Amino acid sequence: MRRFCMALWTLMSAAALLLSVCAAGFVHPGDERSTRVSVTIENYAFQPDPVTVAAGTTVIWTNRDEVSHTVVSNDGLFSSPELEANQRFEFTFKKAGSFAYFCSLHPEMKGKVIVK
Repeated sequence: MRRFCMALWTLMSAAALLLSVCAAGFVHPGDERSTRVSVTIENYAFQPDPVTVAAGTTVIWTNRDEVSHTVVSNDGLFSSPELEANQRFEFTFKKAGSFAYFCSLHPEMKGKVIVK
């Protein structure tokens, strides 16, 4: 029985390790193969800009400024509520194209997502 428990524990540990490696996908943040990419809103700017992603990628904007900002696409595809400090907005880009966006509270703030 003890041998069986040890074998089961080893098997479960290996499975957990394999799942965590697969979930990580060996992909670094910002890599085009990633399914989630972060954009920071800081000092009245979107960074990185532009950001290039694959179709199916979710872009997550996080406001690091002390003032509110929004993320609004020029073509009406997406629009965030006002984001207070440290709040996030995310949108999944399902098709290829170039998507310009801006902050409706500070229209001089502009960015672009390029989807391949």
